[in-house]
Amino acid sequence: MDKHVRIAMAQRVARDIPEGSYVNLGIGLPTLVANHLPRDKDYFLHSENGVLGRWQAAAPGEEDWDMINAGKEPIELAPGAAFFHHADSFGMMRGGHLDICVLGAFQVSASGDLANWHTGAPDAIPAVGGAMDLAIGAKRVFVMMEHLGKDGRSKLLPACTYPLTGLGCVSRVYTELATLDITASGVKVVELIGDITCEQLQAITSVPLDFTAVVSDHGTHPEATPSRGALAATPR
Repeated sequence: MDKHVRIAMAQRVARDIPEGSYVNLGIGLPTLVANHLPRDKDYFLHSENGVLGRWQAAAPGEEDWDMINAGKEPIELAPGAAFFHHADSFGMMRGGHLDICVLGAFQVSASGDLANWHTGAPDAIPAVGGAMDLAIGAKRVFVMMEHLGKDGRSKLLPACTYPLTGLGCVSRVYTELATLDITASGVKVVELIGDITCEQLQAITSVPLDFTAVVSDHGTHPEATPSRGALAATPR
């Protein structure tokens, strides 16, 4: 995925996090969110390896490898941040103390099931980490993922085919093409990205999509939110 697309996705997630939230940022794309939260607002970032506070990626040449996030990336901590044992960190995760967690995913189902730790392939290396604890412990689960897999197929599915991380846990999905809410009445598109149309997005997505929100905001032919580098999809 293009660097600018990744940054734009992180900015969208950061925009949707309420001030004062306690937020876990998972490995991969979610770690970028820390760099795009407004500096003039308070947030409490949580990392499963035992960090709580505010941080951003360490500048090149300024890395301190004793200060890392869950993805083993060096971070620069703001005053007031704290380190603690990972057992206490998991206690926060399992105890319902996190408002939001942001995770990557291999697949998400229309009912909010999450698959993000194993593809089931014989040569794949399982990597569950704290994802299961986060999926059931956080009050809301945001997912950042590419809309299509390497095989060109939708990663948003009627039912996940990979081993599950959690059942019915995903609240919102961010892809390079759209932002989608998982609701009891179906998958609702809340934002289109780049120049993709409703028809194009539906054609490449394996579940029915509700476009009521974007159509009511923009009329019958909604214009998508610009996103530098976002790829326009074509019907398949």
